[in-house]
Amino acid sequence: MRLDIVSIFPEYFAPLDVSLIGKARERGTLDVRVHQLRDWAHDVHRTVDDTPYGGGPGMVMKPEVWGEAIDTVCGTAVGAVAGTAAGGGSPRMIVPTPSGRPFSQELAQELAEEPWLLFACGRYEGIDSRVMEEYSSRLRVDEVSIGDYVLAGGEVAVLVMVEAIGRLLPGVLGNAQSAVDDSFAPGSMRNLVEGPVYTKPPVWRGHEVPAVLLSGHHGNVARWRRDEAIRRTVRNRPELAAELDPETLDKRDRKLLEELSFRVGQKDVAN
Repeated sequence: MRLDIVSIFPEYFAPLDVSLIGKARERGTLDVRVHQLRDWAHDVHRTVDDTPYGGGPGMVMKPEVWGEAIDTVCGTAVGAVAGTAAGGGSPRMIVPTPSGRPFSQELAQELAEEPWLLFACGRYEGIDSRVMEEYSSRLRVDEVSIGDYVLAGGEVAVLVMVEAIGRLLPGVLGNAQSAVDDSFAPGSMRNLVEGPVYTKPPVWRGHEVPAVLLSGHHGNVARWRRDEAIRRTVRNRPELAAELDPETLDKRDRKLLEELSFRVGQKDVAN
């Protein structure tokens, strides 16, 4: 997979040289290219922003600078049919913004299947909206939010997304099952966060590892993990638990939710 990142702070992406993502880059699984947006600003001050039309606080990033940057990164293939291979096609463009669609595990998995992604890191009040309008006619453009809060710029959001996407690529994780067992992963655990985890020693400062995890009984371990995932989801993310599909709940799930006095959807789980 190829990733292009355009930012006025390329140094922000030094963490992509370490850990799993760094190893993926070394192996060639990830081809990450970070670009300085100011390289496409031609005045003496390398200006990338200006005051907003209509007034108001803050500054807006200039469309002509972004246009040159995107055209250069994409090359002559920018006019090609979206969705073609990165070897001669066009990237899918991701613009982090608090007003975008929520970033999720499902979207991370979708993006992990793309051959080429281009991240446009906005700053100040954001990028002139004509940039997204212009490139939406040539590329797949997604405005994406990593949460209901405002950051100083898109760089942190891109780091979050690149790690979430990169770890899903084949060969990046040491154990492929890790991605399958993630919180929010597709399947019966889709709307459940992951439960508590433990390692050696079996007793630490008087705290014991749950006996079931030492039993060697795989069925009981799986049941305990699902129960704990349900408990934690109800406690920490009740809005997710409320979206559980009643059709995916077994008798034990329903009994546990009843004990927790929690209802799923419009139905009382006791019914």
